[in-house]
Amino acid sequence: MRRLVIGALITLLVVSGAAAIVAAGALRPGASSTAPDPTPPKAHAPAVRPHVLRVPLCSPGTVLRLDRGATAYAATVRARAVAYRAPGGAPFARFGRVNVNGVPTVFSVLEARLDRHCRANWYRVQLPLRPNGITGWVRARAVTERALDIRIVVNLTERSVTVYRGAHPIVVTKAAIGAPSTPTPTGRFYVNQKLVAPDPLGPYGPAALGISAFSPVLKHWAQGGPIAIHGTNEPTLLGAAVSHGCVRVPNDVVRRLWKLVPTGTPVLIRM
Repeated sequence: MRRLVIGALITLLVVSGAAAIVAAGALRPGASSTAPDPTPPKAHAPAVRPHVLRVPLCSPGTVLRLDRGATAYAATVRARAVAYRAPGGAPFARFGRVNVNGVPTVFSVLEARLDRHCRANWYRVQLPLRPNGITGWVRARAVTERALDIRIVVNLTERSVTVYRGAHPIVVTKAAIGAPSTPTPTGRFYVNQKLVAPDPLGPYGPAALGISAFSPVLKHWAQGGPIAIHGTNEPTLLGAAVSHGCVRVPNDVVRRLWKLVPTGTPVLIRM
């Protein structure tokens, strides 16, 4: 498996606790040297590590599960990628190097299919599309990949967000979740975009992590009603079910998440 390269930041805005995209200018694109606080460090190491998949012996067509254990994998489109129902099967979606917001297109890698040289020639990936959790197969040569040791768990019953590095929790925080009429979707997703707000005191706080989930009810909102984990200007509502589907966390926490969490990071949302 080749070393992975992940893109990072976007201009997409997911509305406070809501799953809406609003006009350009509400958020500004980030950069690798830009953090959502006024005095960012000059540089910081991303919470990722390069990984090489070594399979000394295999049979052609062997499929390896890559979505188990403490290590996860993400893939960034090189130039263009086609998603197929099965390797070599019917195509159903096409992706460019950048998405609709002009940033690198990122997938979460679930499985690798090996060729006769024991190298991956296909990946089954989770896609940032409706329906939630949809997967497809892309050719390995169409993407570059990266191994990650970070994951996020959102517990809707406890109304909490926990970030793990390996098996160890490194961030635990209270969160506001979707209201009963606009619930936060459950399932396995991934971070596919990161945002910086121009007004850190606004309804989204200083930053947001966009994830591959979509609102189960706000299907006609802009860009399909995507979900995000973001800050808030109403901290007294943390711990309540008040949003339009997004997950709100304290602003100091979202600043940490923006620095710690790379795109491609798995996100489990459960009851």
